[in-house]
Amino acid sequence: MAFDDLTSDQIQSLLEEQRAAYERLTAAGLKLDLTRGKPSPEQLDLSNALLTLPGEEFTDAAGTDTRNYGGLVGLPELREIFAPILQAPVEQIVVGDNASLSLMHDTLVYSLLHGTVDSPAPWSAEETVKFVCPVPGYDRHFALTESYGVEMIPVDLHDDGPDVAQVRELVKDPAVKGMWLVPTYGNPSGAVVSEAVAAELAALETAAPDFRIFWDNAYAVHHLTEEQTKTADIIGLCAASGNPNRPVVFASTSKITFAGSGVCFFASSPDNVAWYLKHVGKRTIGPDKVNQLRHVRFLKDVDGVHALMARHREILAPKFRQVTATLADRLGAYGVATWTEPKGGYFVSLDVVDGTAARVVELAKGAGVAMTPAGASFPYGKDPHDRNIRIAPSYPSPEELGTAIDVLATCVLIAAAEQALA
Repeated sequence: MAFDDLTSDQIQSLLEEQRAAYERLTAAGLKLDLTRGKPSPEQLDLSNALLTLPGEEFTDAAGTDTRNYGGLVGLPELREIFAPILQAPVEQIVVGDNASLSLMHDTLVYSLLHGTVDSPAPWSAEETVKFVCPVPGYDRHFALTESYGVEMIPVDLHDDGPDVAQVRELVKDPAVKGMWLVPTYGNPSGAVVSEAVAAELAALETAAPDFRIFWDNAYAVHHLTEEQTKTADIIGLCAASGNPNRPVVFASTSKITFAGSGVCFFASSPDNVAWYLKHVGKRTIGPDKVNQLRHVRFLKDVDGVHALMARHREILAPKFRQVTATLADRLGAYGVATWTEPKGGYFVSLDVVDGTAARVVELAKGAGVAMTPAGASFPYGKDPHDRNIRIAPSYPSPEELGTAIDVLATCVLIAAAEQALA
């Protein structure tokens, strides 16, 4: 029965029941962690063959000795494998080391220090630099822009992408220089930017001539169903709209092979690629080409990537079904929460009763279940409704995950009942 249909006495009875369950869970001495979307050991094991590669032959297809200096753009074979996934020509892709976040960091910093190819001056010379931030979004994006004093402006994120009407108004301000976006299976909502929304973003009239879309395509091949959702071709759409330098695409194999020792990708217009290489060439003589060769020989081709991701799905999909089934069983009848059922990605986004998310996370911590802080999916960690909680099901075992979601559901009911009775 929904909370709205319960009497105060019935809610009090439910609260006492859930508090008793909470005490039992607390006494169990749990130490469970749902904070980050980390691949499980079983997923990492899928790529253990990388550890035996590249063997005794260290040259790439062009005959380059990968053990030596150079090769700033990365191995051509690896760019060819990921070109269809990034939807970019091979010559417009740069391969880096293990973390796409480092590419995002460098792109932002180079823009602040030097300006982009379209900038009249370095961004840091502006009085204010602002970024549009669809919410809920990725906390590390927000932490990065915040660390460099970039003002963040939240806009609503719908199932088909950001609210374009809101974005259109914001980009009339010349201080708005960029926008964060995870286009496919967004973190944490699972939203997918539609081709129509992407086309609108590509064609927007912006007051800043150097407006950039930081297109973090982190989950392009991370499907949880047989349906393989296709990412909108932002590079092609922007080029067709006369804004070829607007998109900067990032991706990595962090959740494909080894999270700590994968490879990452930067893709954009020819001018942006030349701009990036000019600046990154001052920071490094070249990436880890041996690891890139390792990935070429392990993955072989784009079909090899998809085959590997199908094996990931076999491990991940049951965990996501377990989360949503438990939430439905524990919370569905009470009307105190809603949650996403994503078709891909690494997260379930849970919305609880307004004003209770921080309390839920606090209660969960007290019972031995660590959650991402409430509000983490919003700029400055401030969820104006205090309702959103990100769930990361990937790392725990199924048994641990079942216990953790049971704890979380108990905490949601306690917080909802406490507020209703306050």
